[in-house]
Amino acid sequence: MNEPELDCLRCFDFEGAAVRGGIVRLGTALTDVLAQHFYPPPAAGLLGEALAASALLSATLKFSGSLSLQARSEGSVPLLFAECGHDRRLRGYARVAEGAHATGFGAMLSRGNLAITITPDQGQRYQGIVPLEQPELAGCLEDYFDQSEQLPTLIRLASDGVTAAGLMLQVLPGGRATDPEWEHLRHLSATVRTEELLADPFERLLWKLFHEEGVRLQPPESVAFGCRCSQTRAAATLQAIGEAESRSVLAEQGLIKIQCEFCQQEYRFDAAALELLFGPDIQAPTRH
Repeated sequence: MNEPELDCLRCFDFEGAAVRGGIVRLGTALTDVLAQHFYPPPAAGLLGEALAASALLSATLKFSGSLSLQARSEGSVPLLFAECGHDRRLRGYARVAEGAHATGFGAMLSRGNLAITITPDQGQRYQGIVPLEQPELAGCLEDYFDQSEQLPTLIRLASDGVTAAGLMLQVLPGGRATDPEWEHLRHLSATVRTEELLADPFERLLWKLFHEEGVRLQPPESVAFGCRCSQTRAAATLQAIGEAESRSVLAEQGLIKIQCEFCQQEYRFDAAALELLFGPDIQAPTRH
């Protein structure tokens, strides 16, 4: 039986080391996200890496919810966002500065910060933030785990605009970066090549890297594009803006339109919808 090669996440661990891992490859899930906007090739590649990373990181969730990564910068990509839930449905978006021609990671995300946000379906949200100080996204994510979680982590990411892939190794809680098993596995993982990450069958790739390490590979999980927008969430956006501002926009435009950046779905609010949301628009009586 052939292993699914695209839109697939597989977790694994090792018989002789307190280390967990994951490997992911996106095909249709990536192109579905990229089809929502026009992206220059460098930005499309960066968003592909972010989507692969969000899928990998979502595998560390032990509850129903989602994990997102968001980078804000002064570079040619002022905003980068990718999110994946426990159901392996992902979405993402990048804002590219008009007329921007920068291509390198440092230029696209210069003088920026990276936020990782974990949002449980039930419970409080958690967020950690690190500066974007490494020459690639994978290194910035490693910084996050080192500084915010104190979990030694290795991440490798690749994207060519059609396919995106990622590999992650992480010491289990209680482990240490000085453990010889971790150092050995980290060294082996660092040898993976971009073309292998993007194209090799998972079992073959893991065998190349760890054929003497006793890898225990978990069943494949399907990954797909899936937006979480809804009329209710759009209404919550208006409530956050406030009644006065919402009514002002309605008076000026005759209809409020909110378009989802992730899937282009449009939500419309007329006077009747605002009345349901905020209550009747009671005008103060005019004094004579």
